[in-house]
Amino acid sequence: MLLAEDDRAIRHALERALTLEGYAVTAVADGVEALAQAHRTPPDVLLLDVMMPGIDGLQVCRVLRAEGVRTPILMLTALVETADRIAGLDAGADDYVVKPFDVEEVFARLRALLRRTSPAPAGEPGPARDAQLSDRQIEGAGIRMDLQARRAWRAGRELELTRTEFELLELLVRNAGIVLDHATIYDRIWGYDFGPGSKNLAVYVGYLRRKLDAPGAPQLIHTVRGVGYVLREE
Repeated sequence: MLLAEDDRAIRHALERALTLEGYAVTAVADGVEALAQAHRTPPDVLLLDVMMPGIDGLQVCRVLRAEGVRTPILMLTALVETADRIAGLDAGADDYVVKPFDVEEVFARLRALLRRTSPAPAGEPGPARDAQLSDRQIEGAGIRMDLQARRAWRAGRELELTRTEFELLELLVRNAGIVLDHATIYDRIWGYDFGPGSKNLAVYVGYLRRKLDAPGAPQLIHTVRGVGYVLREE
């Protein structure tokens, strides 16, 4: 694991906690060091602070994604506005934790990211294995998805999706017309329910809506207040 955090106290505390949790951690203090280390020894997962001097976490994320690096990235941010979180997702981050955070939440989000990017054992179901075995496309509510190529289209327009967005859309397409509750979506996508106070799912749904919606076209993802979300054409 590569940890980039410019606050020395937070960096040392996280490095110690992650090491005790069983992670092999390389800790650096800024974005320049993070990029250099990621190029020298590609990590299994990155934990990046957003606000760092010089090259910040968002820039590190953009550079790595532009280079084709698909390593899961978890962002640490003190910014709580939805627009700030969307900026992180747009840069290519897979998830985020808002400061001040509970280290157990960091552990849970890291476990979820690593589960989603690790192949399922032979004979067991799972997103990674399903993508490897299936050469078919799925369709629902006007969305077509190629699971092997991890590409998606609406009305012939290809959608540029992050890993998490693709998995969320796949879940909704497979269950088109069915209302999925928050707990089910959290369990299927993140492997962990972050509780009723979490805005994580709402942020991803909002961002996915922006990519799906087109002028004059009906909205596809609908909120069922107090329950969850459903994909359907009106």
